[in-house]
Amino acid sequence: MRPRRLRSALTVLGAAATATALALGPAGPATAGTQHPALASAGTQRPAPTSAGRAATAHGLTPVTDLLAQRLLLADKVAAAKYGTDTPIDDPVREAQILDDVRARASSLGLEPDAVAAVFRDQIEANKLVQRALYARWDAHPAERPTERPDLAKEVRPALDRITTALLAALRDTERSRTLPSCGPRLAVAAGWSAYTHRLDAPHLEGLGRALPSVCA
Repeated sequence: MRPRRLRSALTVLGAAATATALALGPAGPATAGTQHPALASAGTQRPAPTSAGRAATAHGLTPVTDLLAQRLLLADKVAAAKYGTDTPIDDPVREAQILDDVRARASSLGLEPDAVAAVFRDQIEANKLVQRALYARWDAHPAERPTERPDLAKEVRPALDRITTALLAALRDTERSRTLPSCGPRLAVAAGWSAYTHRLDAPHLEGLGRALPSVCA
């Protein structure tokens, strides 16, 4: 990563942490000491934001960060499907297929393929970060291990594919705003709001931070 991009990423991540803390206040999401559902669903209902919150987040980059949060929540099901099996967290072949697919789809949407692939590469790494955190939790606390094994092919990957389609559309719709100098601060605020509305716990908050660096062009 080039120094300028690294400084930008660090600025975004630091601002995201601050914005999250400000947005959450005393009624924030679960922390590392609070059990996050092992099989959390991206479709789980969340408390409705206030009218002021809806007005503040009805535009901008929140559609992107909401999808990043939803994708991270699906990491719980990916981890539950793999935990205790020979299927590794890292899957270079599958990852390469995903990146090739989003490059091709980006071109058809008029987006820069490598820039879009960078965004999705960050999502893959963020997802793996959450999986590793869940593995460590389950190793340390056997009682918290998942009791069901989701079907990767029939249940989890179709849900991930739907988020991929929605995220590509959101990246297209926000293309101009993601090139503006104000993208970093606005992305931080959007990430803080998405973290709050999706009640992300510590591992998922860390994953959200890992998912952000390539969103701003």
